[in-house]
Amino acid sequence: MTIRVLLVDDDPLVRAGLKLMLGGLPDIETAGEAADGSEVLPLVDELAPDVVLMDIRMPTVDGLTATETLRARSGSPEIIVLTTFDADEHVLRALRAGAAGFLLKDTPPAEIVAAVRKVAAGDPALSPTVTRQLIRHVAGSDLDARRARAAAVLGSLGEREREVALGVGRGESNAEIAGALHMSVPTVKTHVSRILAKLGLNNRVQIALLAHDAGLLETGP
Repeated sequence: MTIRVLLVDDDPLVRAGLKLMLGGLPDIETAGEAADGSEVLPLVDELAPDVVLMDIRMPTVDGLTATETLRARSGSPEIIVLTTFDADEHVLRALRAGAAGFLLKDTPPAEIVAAVRKVAAGDPALSPTVTRQLIRHVAGSDLDARRARAAAVLGSLGEREREVALGVGRGESNAEIAGALHMSVPTVKTHVSRILAKLGLNNRVQIALLAHDAGLLETGP
């Protein structure tokens, strides 16, 4: 199946570079382009992309607002945020809103292609180490309040759901979680789906962020 990608960036040279990079791949095609976040929703409705590569900083409607609006709708495409800063509070906000990952604009082409394929398959395009780095850089004064909220939310999960959530937070695959918890991969998938539904989340990144916020994964520096 071909992965359809929507490119969203106010710089035409960036869009041209991304389009050139994705061109010629047998499993990926550029479905369309947008120069501002205000164009995203109509183009998603028209073109039905699988993945959106979304710049954060745009002049009229920024990528953060567009991400939050898009991911609030059911059946929305996966979103990878493009940024020039690797520890940016806007990136973390986009991930909390449901973006599946982020890429620096100087990321090597092969890694960008790999990230597109990963999020199209339902996997996050960032590592637990990157998540921890982001949270550490932008923790701010609300850390205690955020930790209490996250702990309360995760407290609504059953014991097995909580164990699966911790595995997701550690960046483990379904197979790794299944092996550690002595359950089948389909059972892990079922638990993940129930966690998403119960907590009102839409991807594994948000589960991982909750686990990090709750302080459940702090095993060292």
